Amino acid sequence: MRIADTGDLWWRGAVYYCLDVETFRDGDGDGIGDFTGLTESIGYLEQLGVTCVWLMPFFPTPDRDDGYDVSDFYGVDPRLGTLGDVVEFVRTARSRGIRVIIDLVVNHTSDRHPWFQQARRSRNSRYRDFYVWRDRPTRNSKNVVFPGEEQSIWEWEPRTEQFYLHSFYRHQPDLNLADPRVREEISKIVAFWLTLGISGFRIDAVPFLLSGDGAPYDTDPHEFIRDLKRFVGRRSSEAMLLGEVALTHQEQLAYFGGPDAGELDAQFDFTLMDALYLGFVRETAEPIARALQSRPTMNEPIAWGNFLRNHDELTLQLLSDDERAEVFDVLAPDPAQRIYGRGILRRLAPMLDGDPRRLKLAYSLLFSLPGCPVLYYGEEIGMGENPEVPGRGAVRTPMQWSPGRNGGFSTARPSRLPSPVTSGGYGPAHVNVRDQQMDEGSLYHFIRSLIARYRATPEIGWGDVEILDVGTPQVLAHLLRTEEEGRMLALHNLSAAPATALLPAARDVGRSILSDLLTVREFALDETRTTEVALDGYDFVWLQLQEPGGL
Repeated sequence: MRIADTGDLWWRGAVYYCLDVETFRDGDGDGIGDFTGLTESIGYLEQLGVTCVWLMPFFPTPDRDDGYDVSDFYGVDPRLGTLGDVVEFVRTARSRGIRVIIDLVVNHTSDRHPWFQQARRSRNSRYRDFYVWRDRPTRNSKNVVFPGEEQSIWEWEPRTEQFYLHSFYRHQPDLNLADPRVREEISKIVAFWLTLGISGFRIDAVPFLLSGDGAPYDTDPHEFIRDLKRFVGRRSSEAMLLGEVALTHQEQLAYFGGPDAGELDAQFDFTLMDALYLGFVRETAEPIARALQSRPTMNEPIAWGNFLRNHDELTLQLLSDDERAEVFDVLAPDPAQRIYGRGILRRLAPMLDGDPRRLKLAYSLLFSLPGCPVLYYGEEIGMGENPEVPGRGAVRTPMQWSPGRNGGFSTARPSRLPSPVTSGGYGPAHVNVRDQQMDEGSLYHFIRSLIARYRATPEIGWGDVEILDVGTPQVLAHLLRTEEEGRMLALHNLSAAPATALLPAARDVGRSILSDLLTVREFALDETRTTEVALDGYDFVWLQLQEPGGL
């Protein structure tokens, strides 16, 4: 596919930045992050180079699951602001070249949602069938997402003497997408936020929407996503759907749809994420190369969201038991750092011991691998988790803007913050935006430079990938090429030991001049013989391949 022929597929080359309004910046001094503070921070996001902000849930909520328990899909949590504040943020962001996408959480609602409040009181309620009810639990009742926190996916409602389904927590009853009225409500929710200027949706827990009791369309549950995609296309020429589908590549293929029946535009690549951590632990490129080669090929424009961390635990569920144990032993040696038998409650910087070489290697991989990079707030400065905060809250602490009180997040008393600020070696005294902006050698400036280079190198977001054998198992060499934009070769040494990569002859890659995109180096490939490139431990290079005299 020629890039010039793709139209406005902005999402395929975007730099995504995920944040929680509640913990990003407090603009009114009450201790809670809000849209006022977020709007005041747009200049920071613009300077960093972000092109799309992904907002975690900001709707009215009892806040028992960090906002993923929604009690009103059309409103804004009053602690965070108003609908007017949201519109002003979206408008201001767009004026700076930044689009905004939001979480679409429609697998379930809060048990405080008016729909459920009415449904649980009477079997004759008009909202009764908005949820899934049974006289007795089904056979898969023990298949819980949060082992140790929930014992079943069914909860007894004594007032109407039936069980209701909850794939996640008992206070989050599942919506019944088999009911056409529920699907119609979802369309209304989507239309509402598109009208306010939102550019797309990150759909939460997509496989749960389409499987089990309450799934839409008995014959083909995927028709729900296709319907949603068609609806979004009619309401907006640019809006996209990004799906959380934590499955293998082959299983993810169905969620992209086909040429005549599109579904998700983009999906997070959980297989690649798991492989990156296995590669970091083993100091070998093989897991990463295998993951890239397992990506399905499609003729239709799609995007893979590449990420290292997000707001949940680092889930390793796609690794084998032995592989997961390897990663646990190195990156989460303390059992308290593990959760649900599959995940790690840590941010990246502490997992890599704060080693600048390893952190830069990891982010160089994130921004050079084919797809779209997704950053989680605070990654750009190397924030750490707060082990004193239970559960997933450990990685959801307030943004650290300065070394002062509350890390510059708020002027309120610390007791009024949504979560304690991280302390110790990763606290604001040592890790903050202000200090790193003044330090040209900081992680912030490094990631800013990677973003600039990514945005100037369309091969990364659009190119086809080829894994090259460069003669050493510790070096990942991947070549990206497009029909019209050129070719880029990236080399990453996963090991602490130096390595020598043997680059192929010029005739085998169709180019003879290599320009290092991250420095000012330039050298030539031999026409018929391999060329040696020496890499220090955890070293990397991005090379533009061109003909002599080319751009």
